[in-house]
Amino acid sequence: MSPRAEDERPKEGAPGGGAAGDPDTGTRNTRNTGPAAKLDDLVQRVSLHVRIPTPLTGVVLPFVPLYLSAFYLWIIGFGAQSPPDAPPLEALKENATIADGGATTTWNDIGFIGVLAIAFLHVLTLLACYWSVHVLSFLTCRRVKLPGPGVLAKVVPTSNNGNSKIVPVQSTKLEDGVTQYFLVFQKTKYVWCTDRKTFRAVEFPVNGLLSSYASSRGLESEEAVKKSKQTYGNNEMDMVVPEFHELFIERATAPFFVFQVFSVGLWCMDDYWYYSLFTLFMLVAFECTIVKQQLRNMSEIRKMGNKPYSINVFRQNKWRHIGSDELLPGDLVSVTRSHNDSLVPCDLVILRGTCIVDESMLTGESVPQMKESLESLDRLDTELDTEGEGKLFVLFGGTKVVQHTAPTKESLRAPDGGCIGYVIRTGFNTSQGKLLRTILFGANRATENNAETFAFIAFLMVFAVAAASYVWVKGSEDPERNRYKLFLECTLILTAIIPPDLPIELTLAVNTSLIQLTKLFVFCTEPFRIPFAGKVQICCFDKTGTLTTDNLMVEGIAGLAPNGACVPIDKAEPSTVQVLACCHSLALLDDGLVGDPLEKATLAAVDWNLTKMESVIPKQPQFKPLKIIARYHFSSALKRMSVLAGYLMPYTNEVTHIGAVKGAPEVIQKMLTKVPDDYEKVYLEYARRGARVLALGIKEFGTLSSQKVRELKREEVECNLTFAGFVIISCPMKPDSKSVIKELIQSSHKVVMITGDNPLTACHVARELRFTRKKLLILTPPDNVARNAWMWVSISGDQTYNLENRAKNIHLILATHDLCITGEGLQYLQQNEPDYMRKVLPQITVCARFAPKQKEFVITQLKQLGYCTLMCGDGTNDVGALKHANVGVSLLTSAPIRKRKTAEEEQQTQQQAAAQAAANIANQQLTPRERQALRRRQEHLTQTQARLQTALREMEEQTMVKLGDASIAAPFTSKSSSIMCVNHIIKQGRCTLVTTLQMFKILALNALIQAYCQSVLYIDGVKFSDTQATMQGIFIAACFLFITRAKVGCLPYRISIGNPFKTFIFCFLQPLKTLSKVAPLPNIFNLYTISTILTQFAVHFGTLYYLTSEATKLAPPREGKVKLYIDMDAEEKTKYDPNIVSSTVYIICLSLQVATIAVNYKGHPFMESLRSNRMLMFAIGASAALVLLLSTGLAPELTEFFEIIQFPSSFRMTLLGVLVLDILGAFALDRICSFLFGETRRKSEVLNC
Repeated sequence: MSPRAEDERPKEGAPGGGAAGDPDTGTRNTRNTGPAAKLDDLVQRVSLHVRIPTPLTGVVLPFVPLYLSAFYLWIIGFGAQSPPDAPPLEALKENATIADGGATTTWNDIGFIGVLAIAFLHVLTLLACYWSVHVLSFLTCRRVKLPGPGVLAKVVPTSNNGNSKIVPVQSTKLEDGVTQYFLVFQKTKYVWCTDRKTFRAVEFPVNGLLSSYASSRGLESEEAVKKSKQTYGNNEMDMVVPEFHELFIERATAPFFVFQVFSVGLWCMDDYWYYSLFTLFMLVAFECTIVKQQLRNMSEIRKMGNKPYSINVFRQNKWRHIGSDELLPGDLVSVTRSHNDSLVPCDLVILRGTCIVDESMLTGESVPQMKESLESLDRLDTELDTEGEGKLFVLFGGTKVVQHTAPTKESLRAPDGGCIGYVIRTGFNTSQGKLLRTILFGANRATENNAETFAFIAFLMVFAVAAASYVWVKGSEDPERNRYKLFLECTLILTAIIPPDLPIELTLAVNTSLIQLTKLFVFCTEPFRIPFAGKVQICCFDKTGTLTTDNLMVEGIAGLAPNGACVPIDKAEPSTVQVLACCHSLALLDDGLVGDPLEKATLAAVDWNLTKMESVIPKQPQFKPLKIIARYHFSSALKRMSVLAGYLMPYTNEVTHIGAVKGAPEVIQKMLTKVPDDYEKVYLEYARRGARVLALGIKEFGTLSSQKVRELKREEVECNLTFAGFVIISCPMKPDSKSVIKELIQSSHKVVMITGDNPLTACHVARELRFTRKKLLILTPPDNVARNAWMWVSISGDQTYNLENRAKNIHLILATHDLCITGEGLQYLQQNEPDYMRKVLPQITVCARFAPKQKEFVITQLKQLGYCTLMCGDGTNDVGALKHANVGVSLLTSAPIRKRKTAEEEQQTQQQAAAQAAANIANQQLTPRERQALRRRQEHLTQTQARLQTALREMEEQTMVKLGDASIAAPFTSKSSSIMCVNHIIKQGRCTLVTTLQMFKILALNALIQAYCQSVLYIDGVKFSDTQATMQGIFIAACFLFITRAKVGCLPYRISIGNPFKTFIFCFLQPLKTLSKVAPLPNIFNLYTISTILTQFAVHFGTLYYLTSEATKLAPPREGKVKLYIDMDAEEKTKYDPNIVSSTVYIICLSLQVATIAVNYKGHPFMESLRSNRMLMFAIGASAALVLLLSTGLAPELTEFFEIIQFPSSFRMTLLGVLVLDILGAFALDRICSFLFGETRRKSEVLNC
C-alpha cells in the first residue's frame, strides 16, 4: 500500500473537512493543484530538500579551489622575489619595496585584493545562509520529490504572513501500518498528500452536512479517539518562549547589524578605539533591549490562551470529565455559562440548546449574540458555512457564554444541563488561535529590510564606490604607501557614507507611530500597514453603528393611516404592537436586556417586558401576553426575520398562534396578501428623509397542535401576510462624524459609504454628512412601466440617464451628480457590464443594500484598480472588507466595564462625603475672604491629584497588543466607537512617510558631500583635529538636547558627517492636529526627491570646490608629497598644524549641516513647521552664529579653541558671501524643484481628490 495521508480518508465523527490554515474557505484550497497555486491563505508553496555533505556544500566546495589558486598565484608572483628572510605575510604587512618594485607591487596588489575579495565573498555567503532560507536551501540542500527520513521542507508563506522557514518533515505510524508524513509551520499542521504530491493543511470537520453533525454520537470508540488525536492533536495553544541567546543570535545575524559590527571593527583598526567601543556597546545594548521586549511580549501572548478547565464530554457513549485541553474534533461537549476565566475552549457547533454569547473579545461587537442549535432547523441537508449563515450555530473559541438554555428534547442531555456542542476546530486553528497566530507570526514587523531601502542604499553605494576607487587609484600612485592601510581607508569610506544606525532610524519611524496610536486607544497587529495609511486615497465607511449611533428613536408607525401619516406608537393598531413586541432576538440576562439596539428601542417603545422564559408581557391590560415559540433569525441574504408566537384565549387553555415578520419593505411586499396602493410611496418618502424603515407583517394560524408547530417551516410563516404598517426609526449621527468626513474630504480623500441599508436612507445620510454636495443618482432596475432597462435615476425620480454612450455619458453625469449603486445593481454590472463596472466603481459615493461579500468585492476591485483603500466598520458584517483593505479599522463599540466598588471603597466614599459635609458647615463660619482662599487651595489640591492619577495611568499603559484590544476583524482596532480614529491613523501614516522622505533626503545629501570630502579632499591632505571633531560632536549633541525639548514624542536621528565623531541628531516631530489638504508623496523615488538632491548637491559641490581652490591659492607652497593620515606615525597623528585649507573645509562642513537641515526640514503641512519649532530654530541659529564667529574671527578665543586660523580679510568676505549664496541657492533650487515636480501627491483625475 502506498503511503497515504490519514486525513484524506473519511474519519469517524468527522462530517466534513476544512483546511486548518484556511478556516474561512473550507476545502477550497484543495482544488488548486498547479505548481504556482498556493496551498491556502497561509502557505504559498512548499518544497522538499535533503542536506548534502558539508564538504560538498556551496559554502565550502567553491571556495577551496579559489583560496588555493589565490595563495598559489600570490606566493609564486610575489613570494619568489621577496627577500629570503621576509615571509609572505610579513611582506604583506610591511609591503616593503623590492628592487624590482613595479612587478612586485602589482603582484602584491593583485594577491592582496584577490584574497580579501574571496574571504569577503565567503563570509558574505555564510551570512546569506542566515539571512535567507532560500540561499541556505540552495547552497546546502538538494531538491527531492518525496518526503522521507531526514527530509526538510522549505515553507514559503503568502505575503504579510511572516517569513519563510525550513522545518523538518516528521512522520508517524498509523494504525494500519502506513507512514504519514507531516510538517508544522506557524502552529499549523500540514500532511503529505500522495496523490497530489504536495502538502495540504489538516482538514477539520467544518464543512460537513448539518445532518451529519446532528446525528453524531461523538467519538464512540478508543480507536476513534486515538485517530483524532493523532490527526489533530490536543486542544492546546502552547507558545514556547525562546531563550534570550536564541533571539539575540537571530538579531545579531541580521544584515544591518552585521554591517554595524563590521563598521565598528574597521573604526577600531583605524585607531578610533573609544568611539568604536562605545558604539559597539550602544548597538549591543539596543539589541538586548529589543530582545528583552520580545521576550516580554511573548510571555504576555503566552498568557492569552485559554486556561484548561474541567468539562463534560460525551465519549465512548458516556459522559465523562476531562480537561478542556484534551478536546478533539468530533467530541460532543456540554457548554454552560462561563464562570471566571472559563471561556469557550474551542470552535464548536451547537446541536441542542441555545446560548447567548459575548464575542467582543474576537470581533469587537458589543451586542451579545444569540446562538441557536441545529435541532431548531427543519432542513439539515445543507453544508455548514462558519462565515455565513452557519455563524448562528457556531460557538467560537475564546468567547464568553453569558446565558445558556438546556436542550428541550430528551434525546441527549448533559449531566450539568448544558448545551450540547460538536467540536469542529481546536488549538491554533480556532478563531482565537488564528488571532494569536496573527499577533505572533502574521505581521512582518516594520523593519529596515524593504526594497525601497535597499534601492536607496544601492543609489548611495554608487557614489561611495566611486569615492573609494578614487582614493585607491590616487593613493596607489605612491609606491611607498602601505596598501593595507589604504584598503582599510577605502573600506571606511563605504561604511561612513552609509551610517550603521540606519535601521534604528527606519524602525523608529514606524514604532513611534505605534506608540502614539496606542495612547489614542488604537491598536495595531500589523505595523507594516502604517505607511499605507499615509497613501490612502479612498476611505470607505459602514453606516449603521459606524457613522450613526446606536441610540435609535422610534418615531411611530406609517402606512396604515390616511395619506401615509406617521402615528405614535401608543395609537398603533394591536396587530402592529404584537409584531413589534415579539418579532426580535432579544434576551433577558441577569445583567439586563441584551440584543440589537434597534429591537431594544422598539420593545421599549411599545412598553412591553421580556421575561427569561421567552415571554413578552404588556403593561397595558388591553393586550394579551405572548409566548415566543420559534425564532427564524435575521439573515443579510433574506433581509428579514420572523417568529412564531402564541397567546392563551380567554377562559380556555387553547393557544392561538400568530406569525410575525419584519424586514426590508421591498422583501415584505412580495409576501403580503394585499399590498396597499401607496405602499412604495410611503416608505420611499420616509427613507428619503433618512429614516430607517422596516415593514411589518402578521399572520393568524389559529390553534396548532404540538406536532404541527414542530413541523412548521419558515416559508409557511413568511407567506400570505397581513400588512401591519411601517415602523419608522431615526438613526442620529455620531456627533463627530460630520467633522471627520469634512476633514477627510478636505485632505485629498474620496469618501464612500458601503452599507446594507436602504439606498434612499443611505443617500440621505451621505448628504447630511456632506459625503457629496451634488445630487445623487441611483442605478435602478427596469420596472416595465417607466423604464425598460437599467438607468441612473435621481432620488426624486425627475431625472434619468441611460447606460448607453457610456464613455461620454459618465463624464457628463459626474460633472453635476454623484452616484449610488445597490447590491442588485452591482450584480447586474458584474454579469453584464464588467468593463463599465470597473470604470464607474471608483466614482461611486454610496453603496446601499450591499451584502458582506459585495462589500469585500468592492474593496478588492478598488485595490486591483490601483487605489489604496481604507475600510472602517464595526467588525461583524464587515470582516471581509476590513481584511482585504490596505488599511482596515474595526471599531470596538463595547463600553468599558466599570468595576464594582468594594466595601472598603464604599466606606471610603461615605467618609469623604461626611468630611465634605463637615467642611461645608465649617465654611459657613468663615469670612468670604477665608472661604475663597480655602476654595483655591482645594482646587489646587484637586488639580494636583488629577495630574498624579493621570501620570499613574500613563505608567500603567502598555503598548502590547492583547486579546480584547485587537480583533480578528482588522489590523487596526479602535477601542472608541468614534471614527476620529481614522484621522489619527492617516495622520500617523503621513507622518511616517514624510519622516522617511526627509531622512533619506538629508542622508543622501550628506553621503554625496561626504563622498567628495573623503576622497578628493582627503587625497589633497585635508584633515581635522581631534578638538574640532570632538567639539563639533558635542555642539551638535547640545542641539539635539534643545530639539528633543521642543515636543514630546520626537524621533531622534543621527547622521554621520565627515568622520565617525561628527554626529548630527535630527528630530522629526509629531503630526499636526489637523489633516493637511494635500497628501505626501507615496515613495522616496520620485522626480522631486531625485532632482532636489542632485541640484542641492551641485550647489554644495560648487561651494566646496570653489572655496577650497581659493584657499589653496592663499596657502603656502607645498613641500614634498602629500602625507595622508594613513602615512603618519602615532606621534604625527596627535600633532595638528592648522592651515587655511583645513580651516576653510571645517567651516564649510558646519555650514552645510545648517543648510541641509534648514532647507530640507519641511514640517508643514504634515508636522510642526520649522518656524513653529522655536527650539529647533534656536539650534540652527546657534550653528549659524558659530559659523559666523569662526569665519570672521570676532571671537579670537573661540577660533583658537577650535584651532581655526585667522583668515585674510578679503578671503573672509568671500567665504561668508559664498556660504550665504550656498544656503540661498540650495533653498531656491529646492523650491524650484518643488514648483516643477511637486512634493505632494498629484490630484487624481478619476477620484477628483
